[in-house]
Amino acid sequence: MDNSIVQEILEKQVLSVAKAVEEKIDDQISALDRLDPDDIEALRERRLQQMKKMAEKRSRWIKLGHGEYTEIHNEKEFFSIVKASERVVCHFYRENWPCKVMDKHLTILAKQHIETRFIKLNAEKSPYLSEKLRIVVLPTLALVKNAKVEDYVVGFDELGGRDDFSTEELEERIAKAEVIIFEGESSGKLSKLKAPTRNVRHGATSYSSDSE
Repeated sequence: MDNSIVQEILEKQVLSVAKAVEEKIDDQISALDRLDPDDIEALRERRLQQMKKMAEKRSRWIKLGHGEYTEIHNEKEFFSIVKASERVVCHFYRENWPCKVMDKHLTILAKQHIETRFIKLNAEKSPYLSEKLRIVVLPTLALVKNAKVEDYVVGFDELGGRDDFSTEELEERIAKAEVIIFEGESSGKLSKLKAPTRNVRHGATSYSSDSE
C-alpha cells in the first residue's frame, strides 16, 4: 500500500479518536455546568468522607504491620495475623534460591498494596501449620481472605515455570484470589481469568475459631 494512503488512514484514525475524546470531555463539562451549588457541595462532602475513610483504613493497616514484608516466627503469630487482617499473603519458605526470588517480589508488593498484610514463615520450623495446609513445595504462598485460605501459589509453575518472572506477573496471580486490590492495566483481563483460579487443595480453611 502506498505510504501516502497509509498516512492518510492513520491521520483519519487519530482525528476520530481525538474527536471522541473531545466530545466526552464536553459532555463532562456540560454535566458539571448543570450542577447547582448544593449538588457541588454534596459531591465535595462525599469525596471528603471517602478520603477520611481511606485515611482511617490506612492508619489501621499500618498499625497492623501492613506496608512491610515481615517474617513471623511461630504458628501462633500466623493465627493472630489472619484474624486481625482481612487480606494476608503468607510465604512458606526455607533457605533456598527460589524462596529468595519470591522474597524480592513480595517486598515490592507489600509496599504497593498496603491493603494486604505480607508475611513469611519458615515451613520447616512450623510443622503443625505446614502439615495442616499441606505445604510440600517451597516456596508456597497461602492467600488468605477473611481468615480463610482461598488459594495457593505453589512454586513457579503458574508464573511461567521460571525464576525470572516479573513482579507484575505475581501481582496479577495474587489478585485473581482477590487478596490484593488490583488496579493495573490488566484488570480487564484479570476479570476474565478470575473464575477458574482457585486451586485450594482441600477447600477453604478457616482460622476464625482456631486455637494455637
